[in-house]
Amino acid sequence: MEEHEILKTSEYVSLISEIKARILRGQNRAIMFANSELLCMYRDIGKLISSRQKEAGWGSGIISKVSNDIRNEFKELKGFSERNLKLMVQFYHEYFNDVAIRQQPVAQIELINSMILKLPWGHNVILMQQVKPLDERIWYVNQAIDNGWSRNMLQNAIKSKAFLRQGSEINNFSTTLSTQQSQLVKQTLKDPYIFDFLSLTEPFKELELENELIKHIERFLIELGAGFAFVGSQYPLEVGGNDYYIDLLFYHLKLRCFLVVDLKTGEFKPEYAGKMNFYCSVVDDLLRHKTDQPTIGLILCRDRNKIIAEYALRSIDKPIGVSSYELTRALPDKLRSSLPSIEDIESEFSSVTE
Repeated sequence: MEEHEILKTSEYVSLISEIKARILRGQNRAIMFANSELLCMYRDIGKLISSRQKEAGWGSGIISKVSNDIRNEFKELKGFSERNLKLMVQFYHEYFNDVAIRQQPVAQIELINSMILKLPWGHNVILMQQVKPLDERIWYVNQAIDNGWSRNMLQNAIKSKAFLRQGSEINNFSTTLSTQQSQLVKQTLKDPYIFDFLSLTEPFKELELENELIKHIERFLIELGAGFAFVGSQYPLEVGGNDYYIDLLFYHLKLRCFLVVDLKTGEFKPEYAGKMNFYCSVVDDLLRHKTDQPTIGLILCRDRNKIIAEYALRSIDKPIGVSSYELTRALPDKLRSSLPSIEDIESEFSSVTE
């Protein structure tokens, strides 16, 4: 076979694809390894400084001297400012020497340490400074790793209190799904959803809300969380010769099920549950594959009365959740003027690597 003919064969195309994939895996592992080595170095330096301070009775002022000497010795090396050295000491104490950590089972300690070393230094700095409870911090670590969050995305998740919003929606998942699937869905959905990326003028209609969410679909998917694939808006369903339209339809790659989203601009009403039950039934019959999990319904309202929503879902046989959403709220001028600018924040975090 001629060389130019070989280049066109499926075997050759497959070979190139496999080589490319292996190169990418190698690059990603090299980056992860380099990051892990950097964090291990920071941990060890933090331990050295902390141990010397304890043994010799040195105060925190010694860190400034250490910083100056190290930077004079390694003039091309960045990352050893006084501030960063203090963070290294904090890093060592909070993850490798803190009482709360050492009280955990050995396997749990090893798991926590391995997860921490997967995150870039800037991510760890944000978590140490802004998230104090250990369980909450580990949750953000997991989410950042699983979802590939950038530093800004992690910052936004903390700011929007994503940890506190998980599993807060009103639902009937415990009675309509298997125990395992119910737990997974509860961990995936949240309440409230924060749509601070929308620019809507009150009052607005449901179609306007839908169009704005579609316009900012990338931000919307980030707020929904990892694993959501957008299927369509005003998704058509034909039932009994009549046409029906789903506001938003998603498929969740990890849950292996469709998610039907119904948007409402006002408070939750009991009749919304019956309509969503209908939509889920139809999607299960027309779209659901035999290997898929049951379709999930999510009713997004501007507000909802917990008691009314619980009564409405009690006799529904399809898994449905009811969540609220919040839009951008303007800050008072006095408060706004006291907040740091974007430039100030970027400057602050850029100093971490200096």
